[in-house]
Amino acid sequence: MTELLTPSALAPDDVSSFAGLNPDCVLDAMHSADFQCDGRLLALNSYENRVYQLGMEEGAPLVAKFYRPKRWSDAAILEEHAFVSELSALEIPVVPALINNQGQSLHNYLGYRFSVFPRQGGRAPELDRPETLEWLGRFIGRIHAVGEVQAYRHRPTLDIHSFGYQPVKFLLSNAFIPADLLAAYQSVTSMLLDGIARCFDRAGELASIRLHGDCHMGNVLWTDSGAHPGPHFVDFDDSRMGPAIQDLWMLLSGTRAEMTSQLCDILAGYEDFYDFEPRQLHLIEALRSLRLLHYSAWLAQRWDDPAFKHAFPWFNTQRYWQDRILELREQVALMDEPPLVV
Repeated sequence: MTELLTPSALAPDDVSSFAGLNPDCVLDAMHSADFQCDGRLLALNSYENRVYQLGMEEGAPLVAKFYRPKRWSDAAILEEHAFVSELSALEIPVVPALINNQGQSLHNYLGYRFSVFPRQGGRAPELDRPETLEWLGRFIGRIHAVGEVQAYRHRPTLDIHSFGYQPVKFLLSNAFIPADLLAAYQSVTSMLLDGIARCFDRAGELASIRLHGDCHMGNVLWTDSGAHPGPHFVDFDDSRMGPAIQDLWMLLSGTRAEMTSQLCDILAGYEDFYDFEPRQLHLIEALRSLRLLHYSAWLAQRWDDPAFKHAFPWFNTQRYWQDRILELREQVALMDEPPLVV
């Protein structure tokens, strides 16, 4: 999940600004921040930002993240760094940004903002094992116990406006939907947004806490050895305020019975450290629906970036929008079903 910019925030130079980020520039940027590289550089898989693994003259390789311009303010990035550092200080397995000799975690070189992180290896967790889910639940519970202590001031809240109405408005006003599918897309998104609103109404007023925000399995790495075996939570780039269930529902998959069993295993560990409010169960399919809307708009808004055309060649085809309409219709029906029971 990524932050969706308003149309006016996406300046023409945003999509070409990474063009000058060649290997020499990356290495010079690292040296300017007092990180002495040995010349080894490997581009890692990332589209929203640009991420590189770099060999160091002394010690293990490090990872540098160069932030997409105008997506986050400096204050918002530093706020995320502070949250992750707070978690790390409590021995919660996260990967905080490194601080250089000048006490800085956010650096600037020729207009490129970047941060440097330890390299964290690992594999995907085995989510078919109850003990794995319980282990994940314990650490997410600890993250949320810290997340509720104070609120973000510079990062947004996950809500129906920013992840629902705004993405739909962007797609409909920028001629992405094929003309012969436009009416169907307008109809299904209208029903979907109404259904999401009903889900939030049924859930009632819920606490909004600092979240990981994008807690899917690509952002959880599992290690079997070393000083801290088990899960490591990486990439808090989408961290924001929101309901706690946002960091849990992406761990669920399969049939209703399977998701119920998985959630029970997660909560067995989660509730050791943080209370779970059952009313949040009304939001699972609503949050899934918001993610689907937001993802399409995110791709559309980045479509002028050559990296996106190369990585997502299926986007913006007739088939893509046909499939999205069918997918959203299924979500409309799912949101009318009773929530999971645990």
